Amino acid sequence: MTQVSQRPDRIIIRNVRLFDGIADSTADNVDVLVEGPYVVGVSTSPVAGGDANGVKEIDGRGRFLMPGLSDAHVHLMGNANDMADFLQGPTGALYGNTIAEAKNMLMRGFTTVRDMGGDTAPVKSLIDRGVFEGPRIFPSQAMISQTSGHADFSFVYDIPEEFGGRPSRGEEVHFTRVADGVPRVLTAVREQLRMGATQIKLTLGGGAASMYDPLSTLQYTPEEIRAAVQAASDYGTYVATHVYTPRGIARAIDAGVKSIEHGHLADETTVRLIAEKQIWLSMQPFAEDDHHYPDPVRAAKNSEICQGTEQVYEWAQKYGVKTAWGTDLLLEPKAAARQSTMAARLGDFYTNVEALKMLTSGNAELFEMAGERNTYRGGKLGVIAEGAWADMILVDGDPIADISVIADPEMNFPLIIKNGQIVKETV
Repeated sequence: MTQVSQRPDRIIIRNVRLFDGIADSTADNVDVLVEGPYVVGVSTSPVAGGDANGVKEIDGRGRFLMPGLSDAHVHLMGNANDMADFLQGPTGALYGNTIAEAKNMLMRGFTTVRDMGGDTAPVKSLIDRGVFEGPRIFPSQAMISQTSGHADFSFVYDIPEEFGGRPSRGEEVHFTRVADGVPRVLTAVREQLRMGATQIKLTLGGGAASMYDPLSTLQYTPEEIRAAVQAASDYGTYVATHVYTPRGIARAIDAGVKSIEHGHLADETTVRLIAEKQIWLSMQPFAEDDHHYPDPVRAAKNSEICQGTEQVYEWAQKYGVKTAWGTDLLLEPKAAARQSTMAARLGDFYTNVEALKMLTSGNAELFEMAGERNTYRGGKLGVIAEGAWADMILVDGDPIADISVIADPEMNFPLIIKNGQIVKETV
């Protein structure tokens, strides 16, 4: 496989079958013109090549061209490192693994991701400057949790910081932040914004990966959540919340949260409420073997979560919920490549074209809620159109007819372009 990193003055991709990320159908015999980091022309008439100097022409040979894929719920640092790495590994290795996984993710065709917990703002800066290769990143920075909440990774015998204890290792590397009470929650939110967060992540209920919290728990009081929402809103952005249950989701919505992360245990009334309030549901098509847990308690929580997936997707479609797609793979680096499989799995719940739209322009709509915190607002994400960022993949095969082709990017993505830069070319 040839991987390259170059940006000619102009790239012309000729004779492709174009899925632009928005339309329900494709257009044949299309030429796409890229100048610098932008798409500047999309035409069914041949685009003039002009002076050959600085112009690269690629014959698409009728292949399928689509926007780069996106993932609305990644943990780049958590995906690239396991629990032993966090507890015992050197800090430099944590970031080295994260940077390596960022490149792997880009080579899977993911050109934009929203990171929902981890110190990825510095990684984003290095990628944006061209020092390393990776996707565009919308970082949340540390997951904010109450004591004994989903993102409390301290040991059970550790003294809480409120009582004079030390921050946990997860907090020291900015993977998590434990904050109790309105003043500390305000400080925690503002800390993440200071560090470069584009949106804020709160954990408002139990989770499979966490040790101390049954799924049924309600985490954070309404006053604490409202404080976080206010602090984020003052910076022109929003709060997204880890939460599964009807009671937790209702509390989050009532406090002004704009994105429900997960929601797999929601009932029909709650899904209808999400639709009525025009809140985003950022879900993952979980299967039980996506995550593995060494103890029966967490394995049982994982099983319960996965059992709700199909029903919640059905209700989300019934009521027209704004639904985003993500993976939430965590602490199992060997499973990182499952991201591509999970993207293809979205076709089990939606038509293939609906799935592709969610993986591209749909997720992008959620990302752009970050407002001025969105450093990529100079162009459109998730589409191939004039004025859009030049992020695209050429596909061997037709994902509208068979979405499983995106599950094998090494074989089926001969061309990946991000920011007008060719990062993989085997055409």
